[in-house]
Amino acid sequence: MNIKILDSWLREYLQTDATAYEVAKQISLTSVSIERVEKHKDDFIYDIEVTTNRPDLASVNGLAREAGTVLPQNGIRAIYKPLVLMHEEKQSSTNNEIASSSLTPVHDLLKIELAIKAVNRVCAVVMDVKIDKSPEQVIERLETSGIRSLNNLIDITNYVMRVTGQPTHVFDYDRLGGTELTIREAKTGEEITTLDNKTYTLNGGEVIAENEKGEIVDLLAIMGLKNSVVTEQTKRIVFFVNNIDSNKIRKASMNLGIRTEAAQLNEKHLDPNLCEVALQYGIQLYQELAEGKVVSPIIDLYPHASEEKQVVVSLAKINSVIGIDISAEKSIDILTKLGFQVQQEEDNLYVTVPTIRAYDVTLPEDIIEEIARVYGYHNLPVELPSLNTQQAIQQEKNPFYWEQRIKNTLKYWGFTETYTYSMIPENLYEGPLNEAVTISNPLNEEFVYMRNTLIPSLLRVVSENKSYEQVKIFEIANVYQKRQNKLPEEIRMLAGVIKQKQISFFVVKGYLQQLFNDLGVNNYEFKPSDQGGDGTKIYVAEKYLGDIEILDENLIDFELNFELLIAHASLRKTYIPASKFPPVLEDISLVIPADILTQEVIDLIKKQSSLIVNVELIDRYENNRTFHVIYRDNEKNLTQDEIKTLHEKILSSLKKKWQIKEE
Repeated sequence: MNIKILDSWLREYLQTDATAYEVAKQISLTSVSIERVEKHKDDFIYDIEVTTNRPDLASVNGLAREAGTVLPQNGIRAIYKPLVLMHEEKQSSTNNEIASSSLTPVHDLLKIELAIKAVNRVCAVVMDVKIDKSPEQVIERLETSGIRSLNNLIDITNYVMRVTGQPTHVFDYDRLGGTELTIREAKTGEEITTLDNKTYTLNGGEVIAENEKGEIVDLLAIMGLKNSVVTEQTKRIVFFVNNIDSNKIRKASMNLGIRTEAAQLNEKHLDPNLCEVALQYGIQLYQELAEGKVVSPIIDLYPHASEEKQVVVSLAKINSVIGIDISAEKSIDILTKLGFQVQQEEDNLYVTVPTIRAYDVTLPEDIIEEIARVYGYHNLPVELPSLNTQQAIQQEKNPFYWEQRIKNTLKYWGFTETYTYSMIPENLYEGPLNEAVTISNPLNEEFVYMRNTLIPSLLRVVSENKSYEQVKIFEIANVYQKRQNKLPEEIRMLAGVIKQKQISFFVVKGYLQQLFNDLGVNNYEFKPSDQGGDGTKIYVAEKYLGDIEILDENLIDFELNFELLIAHASLRKTYIPASKFPPVLEDISLVIPADILTQEVIDLIKKQSSLIVNVELIDRYENNRTFHVIYRDNEKNLTQDEIKTLHEKILSSLKKKWQIKEE
């Protein structure tokens, strides 16, 4: 999500000589991305992209804390000025003043019952207020943030949200329909009308507030309702703050299609302790901007208290992961300014994580990341890792390494990886059904048999995407072979399907040949398919690897035994120095009977001389095949007479074995 805030608003909580552009640069290098800085009158507007794991930075106060930590690390003076809330003495004095006046707090003005476990915390207070237009500064700060100003009662809720990062809500007390609210789960089919005058049918499970009459008056943490919103006649309000299970909020918001900023913040695991901060700050603002007077005790229901957690990390690990030596003092200073409490005992740091970062920082690696990013990734030295031959050997034995390498290779050739179910219906199973591995309690007829090949599943994907003229997909997954009195054998396979107008068998063969080369597999060969035609079977070290199957002129598939393939893969490379002498290139066109394999012809040509370094088929039409032959001598330049002799030797061997003639 993105938020906008004024630079002058930020500096209410941040004292620094840095320009707006310097602030934006340093924050972007270490924290969230400030995508742009816009000039606004004599001020600047920050446009900030807040990542899901850092809702604490979706606030003026949180961003000021971050800047107060980051800027000094880069030689820029900056001091974070925390949000100042009403002290207990002042709150006590205020309550005493209220108690001695005609506005004695009334204990039965509001009662809240929690009938659902999904509520982490609810804070509320009843206040007498005066509705009016907000001050110009409040209006400008909100509207440059993209929030429309309505009146001081509603503007204060949005102002509190932008400063603290905690959404809040205000009810018209006299429109609530009683003094008791019950917070419960919605039932399927219940209807609500939100404050923007839209009606929704609830799916069930949403968190709502219900009054004494059984009327729904709020869709908690997402949007207020029309029947309880403040109006021009409002004189008494309920200022309300809540923290609800984030998963429930996201599910309800997405299902109903109500994507308010409040919903987007509440679904990001906000700290329940923010509720109290937001409530106290809101009370202050109502007193300052709406002649607010507290007329009820503060309600604070906190059934699921957020607790601080401690993470232990060694200084040695910090320096090992980051790659440079950072002093304990520097690490402690960074963490302390970010709000962590740190105790050092010998080589270990005992870090107490503030509740505002409870869902983001849970591991030693998270602590190290905090130190590294504030120190500045751009300040870390750029060094290539030392060559580790042992690591390369270990990679050769790691199937996950080869799987990722194959996926990357196919991706760069335009293939798209797909995932299909291992369980298939009868019509997709290849072979006798009595040989199939079956599910004893299938969910439905689609999930009865465990597949013994990936191809039918991929072909179904192609058939379901008929609108695409070209499809290139692949999958790496298990197939299952039945074994008597044993668990089925699981074999990992690599399969692909290409749908393309007039797709050539040789194109697909070329993909596989290049894949084998990339994997270091060189002892492979293609042999005729049992079904004849241009399909082929593939062998590696004389073991059956897989095949290429031509389904029609526009559709070809291939399937390989992944486990056998990587068993012959290798990262070892042999260096061959470049020859000082240029090669000689020649194309030879031959008339070859259809039953003679191209590979056999190539093998015979190569056998005629060590000076023949490469032979490949470059054209084919009916019985004519053209081969590109490369000759080279690493000791000298080849003469025309030598090439002529080699050419005649090739033709003589072909004629002798198969009666093949040059075209």
